[in-house]
Amino acid sequence: MAGAAGPGSGPGAAGGDGDDSLYPIAVLIDELRNEDVQLRLNSIKKLSTIALALGVERTRTELLPFLTDTIYDEDEVLLALAEQLGNFTVLVGGPDFAHCLLTPSVNCHLGHEILAILQKSCLQPPLESLATVEETVVRDKAVESLRQISQEHTPVALEAHFVPLVKRLASGDWFTSRTSACGLFSVCYPRASSSVKAEIRQHFRSLCSDDTPMVRRAAASKLGEFAKVLELESVKNEIVPLFTNLASDEQDSVRLLAVEACVSIAQLLSQDDLETLVMPTLRQAAEDKSWRVRYMVADKFSELQKAVGPEITQNDLVPAFQNLLKDCEAEVRAAAAHKVKELCENLPVDGRETIIMNHILPFVKELVSDSNQHVKSALASVIMGLSTILGKENTIEHLLPLFLAQLKDECPEVRLNIISNLDCVNEVIGIRQLSQSLLPAIVELAEDAKWRVRLAIIEYMPLLAGQLGVEFFDEKLNSLCMAWLVDHVYAIREAATNNLMKLVEKFGAEWAQNTIVPKVLVMANDPNYLHRMTTLFCINALSEACGQEITTKQMLPIVLKMAGDQVANVRFNVAKSLQKIGPILDSSALHVEVKPVLQKLGQDEDMDVKYFAQEAINVLSLA
Repeated sequence: MAGAAGPGSGPGAAGGDGDDSLYPIAVLIDELRNEDVQLRLNSIKKLSTIALALGVERTRTELLPFLTDTIYDEDEVLLALAEQLGNFTVLVGGPDFAHCLLTPSVNCHLGHEILAILQKSCLQPPLESLATVEETVVRDKAVESLRQISQEHTPVALEAHFVPLVKRLASGDWFTSRTSACGLFSVCYPRASSSVKAEIRQHFRSLCSDDTPMVRRAAASKLGEFAKVLELESVKNEIVPLFTNLASDEQDSVRLLAVEACVSIAQLLSQDDLETLVMPTLRQAAEDKSWRVRYMVADKFSELQKAVGPEITQNDLVPAFQNLLKDCEAEVRAAAAHKVKELCENLPVDGRETIIMNHILPFVKELVSDSNQHVKSALASVIMGLSTILGKENTIEHLLPLFLAQLKDECPEVRLNIISNLDCVNEVIGIRQLSQSLLPAIVELAEDAKWRVRLAIIEYMPLLAGQLGVEFFDEKLNSLCMAWLVDHVYAIREAATNNLMKLVEKFGAEWAQNTIVPKVLVMANDPNYLHRMTTLFCINALSEACGQEITTKQMLPIVLKMAGDQVANVRFNVAKSLQKIGPILDSSALHVEVKPVLQKLGQDEDMDVKYFAQEAINVLSLA
């Protein structure tokens, strides 16, 4: 910015004739030349402000041509430029001038310095240039902005300016240009005339058989999107053959993207056309030699199932799914396992139970003892959902043994995923059926060496408590919840405190008074000051849920007593606790008991204690 105020860089220097109106663009020039990338980035982000200062005509004739000179810059600057230009239509005069963002013109009345810069530039349209750069994120952002701007063109302007740009990109020498073109066909096709539509389809066909794998990948990734805007005949005659070719491409990265396109194409075709035109290719993909392609089939299975309909699902997809569940690659099995519940839910209600019991469940049973923990974990995250589909009898007879086996699994994630989905089983058979196996699994997770596992089980404790009931909880799980309060990891102690508050909300203040509060208050005398502080955190969390009477009679005396603690951290947390519970107390307790203690803490030798005490006095209006 300093350069803008220096000699030779004022409005006179910028315009060569002392024209003050060129000052904004002169400042922009100085900032975009600066060696500091952040300054250049900030300048790009202010483009809309500069455009407003210049007005629409000068933005078109001065600012846009100048921006072409910034094409060769840091990637993050180019990314910001590509993003800004997508919102520039209104700043160049609206839809009638949207094409200026593609092909800006040069104004011969520009200042000498600006014109000299522009003459050294290649003068390519900004977004077109940005769509050809090497950095992928910049190209993607440029394409996103171009797609946005295409919607703001009139049909005439679209054919005159936007379609030629797409053709130039599609036939560019560099693969970067051709990959960008793939994302633009679908936005210009619907509003083009018949003859232009034919040209657009021809360009897309060329890119689908491009020599460069990166271009074929880009074309495959946009094939489904393009198919959605085409006429049905064109889909059958042109898109389906392209899909078939891409699905048998030598590069597996192209083939797997063709699987994704299959979902969109299948939604457009009749059952007969699906069976003859698409299914042979999809069957081939489900058995592809590359695990990445099979993984994609498994990952998109639910979408494919909905797209092809119930009949083809039963005849073709269920056998394919069986193969995916026993695939030799663990990644494929895990992806398929994740889809078990969705597959079963989407089956026709008539005959669903039979299909699941005979064709899905035998393979699911195998996965429960899979050698790979990710596969078992994936299955555990969805298998409980089958209970609501299969009903009480089938759940007890067939699913319950699987749940119990998973609750004893050596992998913590498997046990955790089962426990986190217990509500499904509770709806169908009640949780008591699982309680004998559930308890050891919970205890093991609660004491797991990895603190994140302990944290996860704490977060599920209120859910478990609600399902198991207060008696079972008090008998089996209460001691665990209290043990977490003195865990050596702060995150666990904090989560355990929040857990107590949720339990009180679930079981009520009377339960808290009899069961939780006494155990919490005992910790106020713990030799470890961290545990004494946890007492205060618990009081903060419990006071609102427990109400005025319990807070005043049982908790407040302990907090006031701890004001004399020898550790300053405890004392300033006393001040914070008094501030927190103050609004719950009645006026008498505030003035008679709390105020003197806070005033004493306000004279404490420790600066932090004094600060928090004074803050509490001010917040509670006790001054």
